[in-house]
Amino acid sequence: MSDFDTGFAGLLTQAARTDGDRLFARFNGIPLSVGALDRRSDAVAAELSRLGLRPGDRVALMLRNSPAVLPTLFGLAKAGLVWVPINAQQRGEGLRYILEHCDPRAILAEADLVPVIAGCGADMAGRPLVLHGAADGEAGREAGALRLEPMLESGARFEGALPGPDDDFAIMYTSGTTGRPKGALVTHRMMRLAGEAVARVADAGDGDVMFVWEPLYHIGGAQMIVLPLIRPVSLAMVDRFSASRFWDQVREYGATHIHYLGGILQILLKQPPSAHDHDHPVRIAWGGGCPKETWTPFEERFGVRIRECYGMTEASSITTCNDEGTVGAVGRPMPWFSVALLDEQGAPVPPGARGEIVVRSHVPGALFAGYFRNPEATGRALRDGALHTGDLGSLLPDGTLLFHGRMTDSMRCKGENVSAWEIEHIAATHPDVEDCAVIGVRAEVGEQDIKLFVKPKAGAAVDIPALSGWLAGQLAPYQNPRYIALVEEFERTPSQRIMKHRLPPEVDRCWDRQRG
Repeated sequence: MSDFDTGFAGLLTQAARTDGDRLFARFNGIPLSVGALDRRSDAVAAELSRLGLRPGDRVALMLRNSPAVLPTLFGLAKAGLVWVPINAQQRGEGLRYILEHCDPRAILAEADLVPVIAGCGADMAGRPLVLHGAADGEAGREAGALRLEPMLESGARFEGALPGPDDDFAIMYTSGTTGRPKGALVTHRMMRLAGEAVARVADAGDGDVMFVWEPLYHIGGAQMIVLPLIRPVSLAMVDRFSASRFWDQVREYGATHIHYLGGILQILLKQPPSAHDHDHPVRIAWGGGCPKETWTPFEERFGVRIRECYGMTEASSITTCNDEGTVGAVGRPMPWFSVALLDEQGAPVPPGARGEIVVRSHVPGALFAGYFRNPEATGRALRDGALHTGDLGSLLPDGTLLFHGRMTDSMRCKGENVSAWEIEHIAATHPDVEDCAVIGVRAEVGEQDIKLFVKPKAGAAVDIPALSGWLAGQLAPYQNPRYIALVEEFERTPSQRIMKHRLPPEVDRCWDRQRG
């Protein structure tokens, strides 16, 4: 096993000295060498330090994938600043909560998102605002706003000490299941371990090219930034996922590996068959969330090998890996982890039975230290030195892990864990809504779609399309319910909780946002 005591920031500096001309990544065809990444990230680190930011300060980033993002992230890492990635689709009350909860010392954002940030209601006065890209009209022309592009090209050198492996690198907000999003503290060591795990899951070898469509504000994309520093591979990055252009992009880049989350594989399978379906250099598709029914058809149609994994941000991203090809399984633990399945009393479940997936590690720091400013959630997740994931699993006779979903009230939509509570909390504030409930229903593509049940206020007539449009302004697109149904009353428990298991999952007789 590799030495993980150096974190990952120093690996870039070392690589630049010995192999600076090596390709690190291409973004939409634009190459970025190891040396150029080192120079630009040094400049970002130095310029942010000149603004008065110090190690341990939190910096919120609301940036889409672009050539600027990699140097920015490595600049934060070198300067010991704590990255708070924010989904560029986030808005409204959800955005306000994250910004106010993390209380960043500075904000780096796309210029066209300035109105979204200003409109969410968070008080960010007095914090440096650094903008990237162009904006229409007055958007982004904030008084005193700085520009990211000159920082990247300033040529300034960073002379400060690099952070240690157990210093915080990021606060990654993961969707809560019964409340607000929780900010998982991710250290430099954890990011290094995430990269090592990717190398194992993907079976990365010399000269491999990893196709990256995921936004780097998601752990699925963020875990990739370390990989070219620990293996002689390069990243082929694009700004977003496109099913129609996917295989052409893969061929153009000569990509040997593709990553999947959520319904990506099903979406690709739904594309019209082509004589070129095998005409590509991809050997391996790796990731999480491949349905059993999709596994073999995808392998056969596209001539690739599926390597499924399971993990959480709180456990350095990846916990288990299926490198044996057992269809529907998520495999065995990484060398630094062990997995147990426990019942509600904390006792091991019988062989083959379902239990909560509980993760332990013999490598100090492989599990997160807790949630930022949330001791209650930390106490629920970390008990007796182990991470209680809230996920259900079972073991095959040979010890291979099967994943059976979340134990709590959340859904898995478009690769994101979506809290029912978050949606209900927003929907209930609509002036015509008395009460509401959300469930996950079977999706045509992906893991689940969201169905919202609404009880109108007495005397109110809910305009469902208008309600959906209103929700679109308050929720991220992946949170916005596809289906909406009106109910006269909810069935409730004696404690007045809505009995969600009694809510009908059928979708053929309710309003469908995709069909209007």
